[in-house]
Amino acid sequence: METRLLGRSGCAVSAYALGTMTFGKETDEEGAHAQLDAFVAAGGTLVDTADVYNDGVSEEVIGRWFASRPADVTDRVVLATKGRFPTGTGANDVGLSRRHLSRALDASLRRLGSSVEAVDLYQVHAWDGLTPLDETLRFLDDAVRAGKVHYVGLSNFTGWQVQKVVALARELGLSVPVTLQPQYNLLAREVELEVVPSCLDAGLGLLPWSPLGGGWLTGKYRRDQAPTGATRLGEDPARGMEAYGPRSAQERTWDVVGAVEAVASARGASMAQVALAWLSQQPSVTSVILGARTTEQLTDNLGAADLVLYAGELERLDAASRPQVGDYPYGAAAVVQRTRPITGGRAS
Repeated sequence: METRLLGRSGCAVSAYALGTMTFGKETDEEGAHAQLDAFVAAGGTLVDTADVYNDGVSEEVIGRWFASRPADVTDRVVLATKGRFPTGTGANDVGLSRRHLSRALDASLRRLGSSVEAVDLYQVHAWDGLTPLDETLRFLDDAVRAGKVHYVGLSNFTGWQVQKVVALARELGLSVPVTLQPQYNLLAREVELEVVPSCLDAGLGLLPWSPLGGGWLTGKYRRDQAPTGATRLGEDPARGMEAYGPRSAQERTWDVVGAVEAVASARGASMAQVALAWLSQQPSVTSVILGARTTEQLTDNLGAADLVLYAGELERLDAASRPQVGDYPYGAAAVVQRTRPITGGRAS
């Protein structure tokens, strides 16, 4: 599997990462360990979890896998986790304060067990508008200096938030984040408007989550046929941003699904592999986070590592999935801004 640098760091990771939100709930421990074995055997190195995934059980399952496998296997893994969301009912059991993050990180390390000496990538799970940013950044820098964390990253931040974090960290001489985890897929490309340019400018690598749009890009959902069975929307068709009703009512959804299906058929690949390959080939993407319930699903997803889309295929997928925005400031006005001639060092 191709390896890429983790943002502006010198740490190399696989172009596809293993997401572990299903571990301990939708995927039992035996199945989770089988996924980890298959992922590493395929050349995967980046494993991503969070302290709130199934109330910490995901970290525990990963920790027991580390403890039960030989060092020459586990040493290949670059392990990422996150902190920010509630880990208790108290007022200080949430957020990006020094108090909460200190306890959250220590708790993550306890759950991961003695075989994990440090978290390779510690990510703050979302913006906190109440905690002073310098407090958060100083804690993260202290964690790096203490050897508990090797690199720091962000998750679910907007473009201006990324810029503010990077600018302040550099001004204060603190550890600068190297990655951002955003939702990003062929059905959710709005991050391209400001988040992706911000990360490109700051040198952050993207670690996209939900690359298959909650299953939409696998072809499992059909027009006018509500999902049923053991799928996320089958269990709850109204769940969150993936909800069947609103998504199925958008003609763009079926345009995108149709384009993915056409490319997949022509290449002899699965729809999931095409959607993943498209995302992996986007600017600033370091590693695409795969989330599977079963080893069979993961194996199919990993087939994307051997699929490189041609220019015409990328153009077809781009055209069908282009974000729907107005003229200002992201439409024609943005094109004008990008193409204005420069004379005498100033825009004319």
